[in-house]
Amino acid sequence: MHAINLGVADVSYNEKKISISEIEEVLIENGFGLIVDKEHKIVEQIKQTVIELIHYMNNMDSIVRKSDYMVEKLGMSYQVISKIFSKYEPITLEKYIILNKIERTKELIDQDEYTLSEISYMMDYSSVQYLSNQFKTVTGMSVSDYKKSDRSSKKALNELYEMKYH
Repeated sequence: MHAINLGVADVSYNEKKISISEIEEVLIENGFGLIVDKEHKIVEQIKQTVIELIHYMNNMDSIVRKSDYMVEKLGMSYQVISKIFSKYEPITLEKYIILNKIERTKELIDQDEYTLSEISYMMDYSSVQYLSNQFKTVTGMSVSDYKKSDRSSKKALNELYEMKYH
């Protein structure tokens, strides 16, 4: 049995029965990809770390602590992390973090368990107004319009940043 970590799977295969390109083809057909070079692996680790920070570690006290966490977890400076990320992704690391924060904010709104003030605190915004402004900038709608809308059509992050930043 193989363990799967967020977006990661180790796969054993018999080179005589299947080629790496055939494995890659099957992965792509199923919405996945094969990562073989070091920098692409780092980009995936960066994405996993951002998801951990935003989705599972509510209310880290500041973005400085968040960047410190990334530096510690990935073992390289924030400048290097950001540079590698931007080299392979169509947006900056900061914009990727913002998109994740807004997606998490939407999830928390959808759960209907927290006030906007509590969500603002959990997502490390300095104020509800700052969260509301960033929410509208990213989604194109106010928080109250979002609450009234049909929220069943959640978009993948790559769709969001292709729409927003291209």
